[in-house]
Amino acid sequence: MSDKLIEVRKLKKHFPLRKGLFSPSAGAVRAVDGVDLHVFRGETLGLVGESGCGKSTTGRLILRLLEPTAGEVYFEDRELSGLCPAEVREMRRKMQVIFQDPYSSLDPRMTVENIVGEGLRIHRLERGRAKEEKILQLLETVGLQTEHRRRFPHEFSGGQRQRIGIARSLAVDPKLIICDEPVSALDVSIQAQIINLLKKLQKELKLTYLFISHDLSVIKHISDRVAVMYLGRIVELASKPTLYASPQHPYTQALLSAIPTMRPGGKKRRIILKGDVPSPVDPPAGCHFHPRCKEAADVCRHAVPELKDLGGGHFCACHMR
Repeated sequence: MSDKLIEVRKLKKHFPLRKGLFSPSAGAVRAVDGVDLHVFRGETLGLVGESGCGKSTTGRLILRLLEPTAGEVYFEDRELSGLCPAEVREMRRKMQVIFQDPYSSLDPRMTVENIVGEGLRIHRLERGRAKEEKILQLLETVGLQTEHRRRFPHEFSGGQRQRIGIARSLAVDPKLIICDEPVSALDVSIQAQIINLLKKLQKELKLTYLFISHDLSVIKHISDRVAVMYLGRIVELASKPTLYASPQHPYTQALLSAIPTMRPGGKKRRIILKGDVPSPVDPPAGCHFHPRCKEAADVCRHAVPELKDLGGGHFCACHMR
């Protein structure tokens, strides 16, 4: 078995558009358009990009919450699309998710005890007193008090609700957790607490994370490697130190230039991209980024760039590199 816990090959998801209920397809939204990436055991891979670039859809495809249009997803060297329902159920024990909105992702009619214990019930892992003890242990692990188990989600703050979501994801002892913008709805001070909690849990429980975010500062704090996504494609992938010190793709350079400097009086040259993000319904031919790129050449308008290895695990999809 390889060190790759997750491997994604040529993954695509196109959502068909229709003008009416019985009318033929009028095109498709190319939410994910040929993604290749892998996640090593025990690491955190940060997936970053603008809103609407396909980050969350990629996460849902890996979890098989959505069925791909094309491509393959391997978990522990097993291809997921060929699994029977019983095998999918068992595989989902090993892959969990923390959602973006800590309120809408929790059933308001269920107590914390029932929310956290739902996975234990579905997978028939613990019963009776053992189940109660497991739930109490999980609440303490994520920084909640045991008496909170009788309360409902509306009785908690946003940060506390996200801790409930984390406890729920840990209940079935997963190997992989997909964190889908888990701190974007929280205050900055609470964001730091949740990020530090996730790092602590990863070390103690030997977890693997795919951490999805649009915030490069958060990604820098938690990730080991970073994948940059633009309009359904990975445009750059590298270790965190390499990507932040020496970004190669023009889109990555523009994103990093937008991070505020923390030094008093410090200045940074801001790269302003021209135009708007193209529609995923009708993306540009060739390199999707070429209409906004100052380095674009004729080849960029016609040929799709491959994700090339620049050395040292640094990959970039750019004809100019």
